[in-house]
Amino acid sequence: MTPTQDPQLKSAPLFDHLEELRRRIIFSLVFLVIGMAAAFQYRTQLIELVKEPLTYSRLYRLGEVKLVAVNLTDQFMLSLNLSFWAGLALALPFILWQVWAFVSPGLYPSERRWGLPFILGAGLSFLGGAVFGFKLVLPTMIPFLVDFLGGAVTQMQSLASYVGNVMTFLIAFGLAFEMPILAIVLTRIGLVNHKMLRAGWRFALVGILLAAALITPTPDPGNMLLVAVPLYVLYELSVILSRVFRVVPPAETEQPELMA
Repeated sequence: MTPTQDPQLKSAPLFDHLEELRRRIIFSLVFLVIGMAAAFQYRTQLIELVKEPLTYSRLYRLGEVKLVAVNLTDQFMLSLNLSFWAGLALALPFILWQVWAFVSPGLYPSERRWGLPFILGAGLSFLGGAVFGFKLVLPTMIPFLVDFLGGAVTQMQSLASYVGNVMTFLIAFGLAFEMPILAIVLTRIGLVNHKMLRAGWRFALVGILLAAALITPTPDPGNMLLVAVPLYVLYELSVILSRVFRVVPPAETEQPELMA
């Protein structure tokens, strides 16, 4: 039997890939646990930070709105929840590095040089989106919702529910700001190109306006534009980056470095 006919030799690369994937996942989990442990030490400060947008509410400043823990385990579970997301933010560069280390052997040498920009770009984009939502959008949106009836309804808000809503919003904004990075990835694998993105700008604009209207449930169009304008700017940036990173046929001698 020749080596190419040996089933064990044929399956060896698959098991090598699975072993490498398992190793990268373990490293990523270790980084996540370390980040969570570090963030857990500052759980009280994290809760106060998440409550900051609520302080812009007139009723909250008057003491007519209170955040309460409803269940016995709320405080503990809330601390774990915040520690997880804060720990993930801390560990994100290391996790992205593990992702890149896993996929880079299958790339051409000219493509591997984008490893560090990819990691920094993805991490900073997510962080930028979360900061933008926390500093510019939530301080307007949350007081509008809390003060909507002007105190006609007594509010005892669940702390766990409030923090969950805030974190969901910040994660959504962080992912939205990943649009340029996603455009680069989809362009490199051949699913989209800058011509497709440019031709679809009208649909993108309508979708962004609808998303902004849902994210900011306020009657003030200024608040909606505060969300819509940066998102559309990111879309235009995605078009530019898709053109810059468009797929170019590699040289004949350039071959991906596949794992044995």
